[in-house]
Formats: sequence, C-alpha cells, structure tokens
Amino acid sequence: MSAGLSSPKMETREGGAWLRFSINWGAIMKRVLLSNAMKRFPTTVLVGLTFVIGQPAAAETPPKNIAARVEAIPIQTLTISDEQFLKGDAGGKLTTIAGVLRVAQGPGRLPVVVFVSGSGGFNANLDVWDRQFEEMGISTFAMDAFAGRGIVSTVIDQSQLGRLNMIVDLYRSLAVLAAHPRVDPTRIAVMGFSRGGQAVLYSSVKRFQKMWNTAGFEPAVYVALYPQCGTTFIADTEVSDHPIRMFHGIADDYVEIGPCRSYLERLRPHAKDVKMIEYPDTWHAFDYALFPSTPTVVQNGQTTHCSLKEQPVGIIINTETQKPFTYADSCVGQNPHVAYSAASTHATEEAVRQLLKTTFNLSQ
Repeated sequence: MSAGLSSPKMETREGGAWLRFSINWGAIMKRVLLSNAMKRFPTTVLVGLTFVIGQPAAAETPPKNIAARVEAIPIQTLTISDEQFLKGDAGGKLTTIAGVLRVAQGPGRLPVVVFVSGSGGFNANLDVWDRQFEEMGISTFAMDAFAGRGIVSTVIDQSQLGRLNMIVDLYRSLAVLAAHPRVDPTRIAVMGFSRGGQAVLYSSVKRFQKMWNTAGFEPAVYVALYPQCGTTFIADTEVSDHPIRMFHGIADDYVEIGPCRSYLERLRPHAKDVKMIEYPDTWHAFDYALFPSTPTVVQNGQTTHCSLKEQPVGIIINTETQKPFTYADSCVGQNPHVAYSAASTHATEEAVRQLLKTTFNLSQ
C-alpha cells in the first residue's frame, strides 16, 4: 500500500493482475464537512466555508538561506613545509583534501565565498556566515585542509601543518571551483579566520600567486578575520589590486593586532584597495556566537607573538635571536583568550555584505 494524504492508493490482486483504486480524501472530507455544517450553520456561513475548502493550499516559498544543492568535492593538493612553499619546491607529499560546496538558490553560474577555517577546523561561525551569503544568492565552499591530512585541530600544536600550506590548498580549490558549472569564476571571494585568515591574506601576494596559482584564477575579494601578520616575507607588499579587508579586535591576545597594523602601513603605498577595521574591547574569534561574551582562556592554545622575517629566501628567522624560527622559541606562548562580540560581529557582517554586493554587482 502506498501512503499519502492527498490521494493514497489501495491495491488488490484480482485474476492475477493488480488493480489500483485512488481515494480522493480531499473530496470525501469536503462532503463530510459540508454535511455537518448544513445541519449547524446558516447559509451565509456555508458560503464562506465552501470557499475556504475549495481553495488549493498556497505553496510555501523556502527560505533563501537554504542551499539548493550540497556537494562534497575532493581537491588534489600537496603537503609541504613553509620552506618548500617559499622556494617554490613542489616535491611534497601528494594529498587529497575536500570541501563542501553549498549552491545557493538561483539559476546558472553563481558567485561563491570560499571559507578557510582557523586552527580549530570547521566551527559554528561558518554556519552563520553561510546562511547570510545564501540569503544573498551567494554559494559557499568550506575548504577542509585538515581531515585529509589526519589532523583534527592545530590549536595546541601549530607545527602539524606549515602555516603557508593552506595557500596552496586554496589555489587548488579555486581551480576546481572555477570549472564547476554552477560557479561564476569571475565572482569568487575568499574568506579566512585566524590561521585561515593568514592564508587568505597572503594568498594575495603576487610572488606566491606566480609560484603556486598555476591555474591563474584570482579571487575577486580577500577577507581576513583576525589573521596572523607577524612574518615579513620577501616582496609581500606586491599584492593583488582586488579588495583586501582585515577585521581585527584590539584586545586580541591570541593573534595580536600590532603586526597587522604594521603590515597595513607597509601595504598602503603599494596596494590599490586595502583596509583594516579595528574593534575596541574585542577579542579573538569574536564572530563565534557559541563562545561566552566574557574573555575565556583556551587551555594550552599555542600563540606566536614573534617577530619573524624571511631571510634569506625560504628561511624564516626569529628577528630577536637571528636564528631560524621554531615553536620552542620563547616568543611562543600559551593560554590566550577568546570571546564573542555581538556588536563587532554585526559590524563585520554588514561591512562584508556591502563589499560583496558592490564587487559581485548584486541587486539586493
């Protein structure tokens, strides 16, 4: 027996053949209601009752923040050290990572925002950002640089993955997305958080694009939330002409704002469109709504309050010791704080929405 409220079907076996009878429950219920109503209500009421029952139910329009399609997409990439990255050495380990593409409602090729997560991997803040972009008709792609490498989190041990490796992952993801039939390759934004913010920010460097972005698909917008800016790379002021935005909390003791201020000042004479928005009384991961609004310690969370510099090519030195940087250096700390800030989050959301509306030429 097939179940269904509007028109269920009953089946019976007769003479070796299946006979099916459709029952129109809507018609039966209308007759029962009308029969009862005629006994109890005046004629004037019956007219209204007949009108209501006779109308088809209005189709509900699904909310725009629900994706029309969800796909898991594998990405072929490399696992390499920061030294290999900086020297353009592709002799690393072949690696397959993946990402989740959530296609927004709407026809044809759509704009996309690529998420690059922080040290904790995927978190609830990505869901919030995803719903906002879907509402705007923008698809999202959440790139997972960890699972394919057997990593869950780098919060307490950043040495598990080179800081720059995620830039290679990002470039490889862009190449795959640009070929997707539902993606507009000219309208792809990249958005990163903390460690992922660093990857997004420095993916705009032309030197790195020349070495690793072999497919040549460049993001239309770079958005970095509380990124790490503590390393000065060779030629790191020669960046994309496309918009670059940083959003940072002044109270952040996980990834301090000072180095990003310095980098911004070095970028200003060279970059066409770069800005940083600073928020007072705002801590790290301020857009994580599940975090308390009061600063909370990340137990054993590893921080890098070091002044680092690429010198010579491929070698990152600690400017204080003038020796190659290691995570055993005294400038590497622990137990930083995180806190949610509704005000800073909403301000960032509005700024990013306006930036994407302009850059992607969206009507709403």
